[in-house]
Amino acid sequence: MPNYRIFNRRNGRYFTRGTNKYTNPAASVPPESATSKAVAQYFSINASNSASLGILGGSVNISIQIANPVNSGKTLYLKQILGYTNVSLSLLSSFSGQVTVYLGGTLTSPTAVVPANLQLGSSVTSAATTNSSIFAVSGGTSFSLYPLFPGPLQINFNGDVIVPPGQTLTVNVLGTITILGIMGAGVEALWWEN
Repeated sequence: MPNYRIFNRRNGRYFTRGTNKYTNPAASVPPESATSKAVAQYFSINASNSASLGILGGSVNISIQIANPVNSGKTLYLKQILGYTNVSLSLLSSFSGQVTVYLGGTLTSPTAVVPANLQLGSSVTSAATTNSSIFAVSGGTSFSLYPLFPGPLQINFNGDVIVPPGQTLTVNVLGTITILGIMGAGVEALWWEN
């Protein structure tokens, strides 16, 4: 490839060239824009929990789990984790919070959650088995830990976390206050499958 000058000598402008995402492998294109959307395999699950905590405060947990069955024939690619923590009616309480992402892990008293297909109107269902729980995750190997403040959270993975057949991804959001208050927490995961 020739080394063209990137600046136009006459007016100092920067030269650019359009790229074709299908023929130029160096072009930056989100991976989920290709086949997964074309065949409606872009999914989401969410869950939330809230509690009125007593005079000594306490914690609120919400966990979601995405399990890719051994013989699914699909690979799951984590796009994003969204969620929130909020505190109301708190009197001089201190807050701490975190979101933890695990490989594996076990949920206590899990509740099945049906993944929503983000191509609205599509009848395609996810290969994953998904659950939620209002309890902390036990076991598993944590590989991402983020501190939280009251308010929204957004963690972008853009497909860098891959869940092959036979593996499980679990996400926990935890908020803790030290004195009387009402606390809520929610979490959502978005992924695509190929």
